[in-house]
Amino acid sequence: MKRYLVVALGGCFGAVIRYWLSGLVSERTTGDFPWGTLVVNLAGSFFIGLFLTMALEIFSWGIELRLFLATGVLGAFTTFSTFSYETLSLLREGMFLIALANVAAQLVGCLGAAYLGYALAKLVWS
Repeated sequence: MKRYLVVALGGCFGAVIRYWLSGLVSERTTGDFPWGTLVVNLAGSFFIGLFLTMALEIFSWGIELRLFLATGVLGAFTTFSTFSYETLSLLREGMFLIALANVAAQLVGCLGAAYLGYALAKLVWS
């Protein structure tokens, strides 16, 4: 039961941070492209790559910390469901190129961000 509470507590933080950051980015950008979701997913991918590399390969952090940060905070922080809905909405509105750009940016960008987090953890702490 303790592990569920750790994940739930982390999820509370992650959801609030996602709401704040996505809103902040969306307020400062224009156009139809969902920049807020992209920024959140890039940041989440970077931090999960960084954190899990540190937690599993460098420092051997305990399961509760990994559950809190990776599953809770970062799991609630990233927004794959929002990305999916926004892309579907773009397609339904006939904005095919923007939808395709969003899919490409999310996929390539988030994989790249996760790798950068991994590489940074290895570089700094190995």
